[in-house]
Amino acid sequence: EVDLVESGGGSAQAGGSLRLSCVLRRATYSTHCMGWFRQAPGQEREGVATVHTGRGGAYYADSVKGRFTISQGSAPNTVYLQMNNLRPEDTAMYFCVAAPTIGCGPWSLRSDGMDYWGKGTQVTISS
Repeated sequence: EVDLVESGGGSAQAGGSLRLSCVLRRATYSTHCMGWFRQAPGQEREGVATVHTGRGGAYYADSVKGRFTISQGSAPNTVYLQMNNLRPEDTAMYFCVAAPTIGCGPWSLRSDGMDYWGKGTQVTISS
C-alpha cells in the first residue's frame, strides 16, 4: 500500500524558517506530482505548492510565492518544502500529497487533484 512519510515542521518565530520533507513509499511509478496542502482550524484545506518529481515545474499558492520553495529530492518520489519568512498565518497542519501523473498543473493545488495524502505535520508560527 502506498505510504507518504512526512518529517520536519514544528514551531518557529515569525520571520524564521522551517523545512518539510516527504517521501512516497511503495509506489508503482517512480515519478509523481507531489507537494503540500495545509489546513488551519476552522479553515478550508489549501494547496501550498506542488512539483513533479520527474519533470520539475513548480506551482505555488499566491500566499506563499516568494517565501516557500518546493524541490525534488535525489531519491525517487521525494520532495522538500523550504519555508522562509514565516508568518503567524502560516500556522496549520501540513499534508504531503501525491498523484501518479506525468506532470503537475494548476489542478494540483486543488484537493480533488491528488490521490494520496499523508497524515500531516504541524507547523506553528508565533509572532
